[in-house]
Amino acid sequence: MTQAKTAVIEHDLQAAGIPATMRAAVYRGPHCLSLESAPVPAISDDEILVRVHACGICGTDLKKIELGLVPPPRIFGHEIAGTVALAGSRVSQFKPGDRVAVYHHVPCGTCFFCQRRLFSQCPDYRRTGTTAGFEPAGGGFAEYVRVMEWIVRRGATRIPDGISFEEASFLEPLNTCLRALDIAAIQEGEIVAIMGQGPVGLLLTQAAAREGARVAALDLIERRLELALGMGAEIALNPAKEDALEALAGSTNGRGPDLVVVATADPRAVGQAQEMVRRGGRVLLFAQTVPGETIPVDVSRICMEEKKLIGSYSSSMDLHDKAAEWIFSRKVRVAALISHRLPLDRLAEGVRLASTPSEHSLKVIIQP
Repeated sequence: MTQAKTAVIEHDLQAAGIPATMRAAVYRGPHCLSLESAPVPAISDDEILVRVHACGICGTDLKKIELGLVPPPRIFGHEIAGTVALAGSRVSQFKPGDRVAVYHHVPCGTCFFCQRRLFSQCPDYRRTGTTAGFEPAGGGFAEYVRVMEWIVRRGATRIPDGISFEEASFLEPLNTCLRALDIAAIQEGEIVAIMGQGPVGLLLTQAAAREGARVAALDLIERRLELALGMGAEIALNPAKEDALEALAGSTNGRGPDLVVVATADPRAVGQAQEMVRRGGRVLLFAQTVPGETIPVDVSRICMEEKKLIGSYSSSMDLHDKAAEWIFSRKVRVAALISHRLPLDRLAEGVRLASTPSEHSLKVIIQP
């Protein structure tokens, strides 16, 4: 921006009662989050500034923070819901005071990959369109976030009355689950095993049940299995206490599930899923997102038994309306998945809770 342009924006911030600085949790390296004072992001005439009220901690945030997958400094957090604090002069669809949920990635809609509905492979999609400063990385773990022009146009959604910011922050996570089931070509009446009943696994369980599948939920934590049964699962299995392969074979005339979704990052689960699924069935990898990580795969199961091994990553803009409708109508229950609501200065605690699953932890929401 030019100096003149920056001066105009600073004047707008002051006139709108927005401070010049804000609190932000800055990633400074592996396992290092620093609560710092940072400038409130400047916006252009085509952008909006959002006061963040809720931002969920995502598994990809955890991996980046704990494994140092990207260079610092950055401000993470992409499951964002808040209030428009300032709108650029050319923004007509939003005004200050509007309650919005925002995506951080939006595809171009026209390229080779978009034409094939591979939206997460679109070059434009890989540009992060929300930031609180530094290299754009989401920005939801700060008090204010800048929402760039292409996100304003196609990736921001007004939150209806009666829906909380917390619920709206699940819009992007649910979309990723719907895309996974879409890629897996889930069919009504199929038996679907979902390995892992964390926040994402429970979203997948609800979504698969709503699509008409018969869901078997697998997890090592009893409380999560209880939740799964209340959210549409017909069977809940703890592999540490019972033979899940035998139980699933017994309920499928010896075949095994039609689809197994691996919603846990434990690499051992992939081989177990490949063994569990029926001949000609599908295994979908949802949580395997660490570059360079390798796992042993029995290729004879893929070839001789015709078991398909597929993957899904991130959201799909053509499922946006469906995700919004399911959350805003509460067809998918997301508030029940929240175990902790923490202020920004307790983000490090939230990361520990989210990365060490227990009977008492599930979805952690940060409220800057």
